Amino acid sequence: MPITFGTDGWRAVIADGFTLATLRRAARAYGQHLVAAGGGLVLVAHDTRFAGPMFQQAVAEVLRDEGLEVRLAPGALPTPVLSFAVRTLGAVGGVMLTASHNPGTYHGFKVKEAYGGTATDATYGDVSARAAELGDEPDPPADRSGFEGFDVREAYFDHLTTILDLDALHGWRGRVVHDAMHGAAAGWIDGFAVWAGLPWRVDALRPEADPMFGGGSPEPMPSTLARLRDAMAGSDPRTSIGVATDGDGDRLAVVPAGAAPFTAHAVFALLLDHLDRRAAPGRVVKTVTVSRLVERLARARGRSVSETPVGFKYLVEALLEGDVVLAGEESGGFGVRGHVPERDGILNALLMVEALAHAGSGLPERLAALEVEAGWRHAYDRVDLVLGDAAAMARVVTALEHDPDDFAGLPVTSVERRDGAKLNVGDDRWVMFRASGTEPVLRVYAEGPDEVAVRGLLGAARALVERALQPTSR
Repeated sequence: MPITFGTDGWRAVIADGFTLATLRRAARAYGQHLVAAGGGLVLVAHDTRFAGPMFQQAVAEVLRDEGLEVRLAPGALPTPVLSFAVRTLGAVGGVMLTASHNPGTYHGFKVKEAYGGTATDATYGDVSARAAELGDEPDPPADRSGFEGFDVREAYFDHLTTILDLDALHGWRGRVVHDAMHGAAAGWIDGFAVWAGLPWRVDALRPEADPMFGGGSPEPMPSTLARLRDAMAGSDPRTSIGVATDGDGDRLAVVPAGAAPFTAHAVFALLLDHLDRRAAPGRVVKTVTVSRLVERLARARGRSVSETPVGFKYLVEALLEGDVVLAGEESGGFGVRGHVPERDGILNALLMVEALAHAGSGLPERLAALEVEAGWRHAYDRVDLVLGDAAAMARVVTALEHDPDDFAGLPVTSVERRDGAKLNVGDDRWVMFRASGTEPVLRVYAEGPDEVAVRGLLGAARALVERALQPTSR
């Protein structure tokens, strides 16, 4: 069974592609990579997925067998906390056993570098090449003794205080509802509030660890946040906020009181606005799928903007340069200056509470003002089209190689090919096609001035794909 690393690690269905035998092979390849670089301490953690402790032990045994020092998280841990621990404890790397926002039938293997963030392409490439030369390992190494643990909860909370405005957070009297979606971030936002003595009420939704995530996917998006939206109904938008984190706690969604969930693009804009209010220096970096609202707002505020392909690893490269105030992607992952170069749903949720404390109004009103300032109305959606096999994907990709003159009844003003094909349509909308690197899925992203415009773009996209898949006559 091949081990394929996508934009951030390897994921596969449990008991199919993800087995103890294949996992040991991945761990062996990573261990060899670290030993070749000089070796040292490695940290291993897991989220709330099926058999996390068993898989954690299996990885640790193989890494130790390669001559590495290994320490284990004592229970389910959010990914950003592992990344923080890697840097804080001076480890040479870390393994996070998670499939992030995928359904509970999946598990995964993420690698963290010594700087406390997503591994580079070079690292994943070397590990992948080594794994291809190895065989699956159905049997564990001979040494099956225990491991020393690690706990950085206090240190992590203390670090957050160097980024957050504690005076503002202490001065806010309100209610936070945290939907942990049965994932690893449960207890971390309310835990910080108690630790810091904040005068908030924090209500927990879906805090129980559930390997199947209630039968759904632990991905914080509008279709999965009905319970959080219900919990926010009737609340005062000035003193209430709903936040949701994904399965491993690195992504964030926000649901304001009495309104629809914000898109990740809106959260990006609000975070940027808040960091501007604090006069935090630096440029903005976004993936190609992020709203024009963010770049127009940043430039209106005098900040330069850089764009990358999809994948947080590209944002990490920018964050490591040290001059980035905020980096983000359309799936709700944001990196903030002064923190580890990593997505952190916990920190970003606390920053959004801080933004509300400073706003003087509800966040929907603040977002509307930002749209006016940027001169860009924002509505957005994404669909994933399952194409069946690689041949079907190839036909669609071939069809997209030709730049169209018009799309959805409007002229195409330009085509960008940084990552897939992004068609800028008219003056105020765009649609982007991007093939998944690990499965026969075509992701289609669209932004326009309202939901009607977005639906029109996505409808035209589906029609284009259907035409491409029709058999050609001979």
